[in-house]
This record gives sequence, structure tokens and C-alpha cells, in this order.
Amino acid sequence: MIPGSRENHPSFRKSFGFAFQGFRFAVLSERNIKVMLAGFALAVVLGLVAGLDAVRWAIVLLCCGVVLCAELLNTAIETVVDLVSPEYHPLAGRAKDIAAAAVWVLCVFVALAGVLTIGSALIDKFL
Repeated sequence: MIPGSRENHPSFRKSFGFAFQGFRFAVLSERNIKVMLAGFALAVVLGLVAGLDAVRWAIVLLCCGVVLCAELLNTAIETVVDLVSPEYHPLAGRAKDIAAAAVWVLCVFVALAGVLTIGSALIDKFL
């Protein structure tokens, strides 16, 4: 489809369907997405135990959403790199490694934010 063109443009409903298909494919085929969803579930359980207030919930949910989005973008980048460079090429490997590093850096900072957010709530609740 040509940007700005109305020809063959999917409806709003179909666009959501395509997004859901992409998410479903990633969840079924990518191990790291499953790990991140497990981390998200753990953060929710810890948040419930800690009795997070609205602002802390917003921080935790936003952090979890950003990490999932980053991993989905990483998966998309890796898929496109594999498409354009089916055989090994050092630049293709570098692109995939850098995309994975971006997700890793984000996860480190989100983990720190989670420890501060949920940890302080647990300290407030139990001490």
C-alpha cells in the first residue's frame, strides 16, 4: 500500500486484527516475550501484595508496557534483518545484537524502577 492512498487500506477493525495477530505470533514463537509476560505477571502480583497506589501502579504498568513494546520492536527488527540477509552477514548480526542490547538496557532500568517503586511500597506496608 502506498502511504496516503486509500486503495487496499484495511479498516480500523482489521488493523486491530493484524496487530492482535502480530502479538499472538510473537507470544507463541518468541521465548523472550514469554519471559517478559511472566515478569509482568510477577510485577502485578507484587503490586497487589504491596498495595500500590494509583501513581505507583501507573509507573509499573507503563514500565511493563514499554518493555513489551521494545521486545516486539526487537522481534520485528530481527525478522526484517533475517528477510533481507538470510545468510550470515556481520552487519546483520550487529544490527540484531544492537536491537537486543536496547531491550536489555531498558530491562535493567525498568527493573531498577520496579525495585524502587514496589520495594518502597513493600517497606511502607510492612515496616
